Amino acid sequence: MAAQTGKIRREGDKMSDLKYVIIGAGGTGGILGFYMTKAGKDVTLIARGQHLKSIQENGLTVEKMWDNTEENVNVKAADMQHFIESKEKADVILVCVKGYSLDDTYDFIKQISNENTVVIPVLNIYGTGAKMQEKLQDMLVTDGCIYVSANIKSPGVLIQHGKILRVVYGVRNKSEYRPVLSEIKLDFDESGIEGVLTEHIQRDALEKFSYVSPAGAAGLYYDAVASDFQKEGAAREMLKGMMNEIAALAAAMGYPFDKDMVEVNLKIMSTLAPDSTTSMQRDVMAGKKSEADGLIFEVVRLGKKYNVPVPYYEKAAKKFEGKM
Repeated sequence: MAAQTGKIRREGDKMSDLKYVIIGAGGTGGILGFYMTKAGKDVTLIARGQHLKSIQENGLTVEKMWDNTEENVNVKAADMQHFIESKEKADVILVCVKGYSLDDTYDFIKQISNENTVVIPVLNIYGTGAKMQEKLQDMLVTDGCIYVSANIKSPGVLIQHGKILRVVYGVRNKSEYRPVLSEIKLDFDESGIEGVLTEHIQRDALEKFSYVSPAGAAGLYYDAVASDFQKEGAAREMLKGMMNEIAALAAAMGYPFDKDMVEVNLKIMSTLAPDSTTSMQRDVMAGKKSEADGLIFEVVRLGKKYNVPVPYYEKAAKKFEGKM
């Protein structure tokens, strides 16, 4: 692997010189760009349409549901073509698009990178980093995931449902580690984002998957909001059952969880605003493409591959088959 990029912060230094490009300005990328810009990091959001125009003209606003406050930050933003034309190169690229949009990012990533650029996918779908690495063979692509609940409320405005904000990332092979990955963690931490640089990214990504996949699948199945999962009932039982099925899969895949993820995930769910929903639910309700294949049907396929029963996921897959 190529040597690290950027200036490594020494004790007493206040800021990194790393240049971040975040592809996607919704509830994941927009939130990261907002807090990192607020902390003084060099960040450019890649967006499009009216959302981009509003950010460029008025800044990016985040509304916080837990205390009904809002804050506006002037975030740098551009579309792909204009950023390419700027001739700028990224040290770190955070990919925060939906799984079905990944193919649209590869050419852009190649054009804005140098030999040292690090790519961190921050998506809901397990295994994204390895798939991206096949397309970007000359670059370092880690695995990554995020704990956040947020979405676009209107152009230039994001709504954040809960306080949790954590990015977990790491290399699949220890030999690929670069010191710049630790520098990225410092930038996250200084931005009020809990950065977790892990040596067990496959397990940790599955742990995140054990939250986002059941929440999306059960939420869609029951048309449920967070309050439905915060109390006893059929929706909560399906949620817990799906979490246990992911845990069984993780063990069969060789990445057993070292904690009770049902307990951990229900605690996360308890912190959300009662009417919170998942991005997959919102996409389906809006008639858009959804990540149902990666969040529901892929689990059924993995169950068959590893001979792990997944009856709750099969129940959901049967309901949605041919509809998404």
